[in-house]
Amino acid sequence: LLAITIAVPAGDVTRRDTIEQIADRLLFTDTMAQFQAARNAQNPSSLDWGSDGCSSSPDNPFGFDFLQSCQRHDFGYRNYKKQNRFTDAGKARIDSNFKSDMYNQCSTEGGAFEVAACKGVADVYYEAVKEFG
Repeated sequence: LLAITIAVPAGDVTRRDTIEQIADRLLFTDTMAQFQAARNAQNPSSLDWGSDGCSSSPDNPFGFDFLQSCQRHDFGYRNYKKQNRFTDAGKARIDSNFKSDMYNQCSTEGGAFEVAACKGVADVYYEAVKEFG
């Protein structure tokens, strides 16, 4: 018998993530810059990239830029609903990530006073989505 070995480069073997796994990576693992790059490219196109910003609240309260945090939060709600997995636990995880995103933004807002003020506003936004989102 003759044995044949075929070499396949490792790069050619790919694992296919489900659309749910991709949404979770974009929400919970990727940096905001990575999320925004995917959002700007609308990639993958099968995800819901729509957003109304921070809804009825200002996108930039007191000059604190929460727009991107609100966009990722909208992405989470819309896609979890579309994927039939918008449970209490899923909503809580998306809301918690929203708070983390806003806090990360707050860390760029200047000195200790500005950061503390920003986090105070972020807490109000978080409590609002937790209660009414």
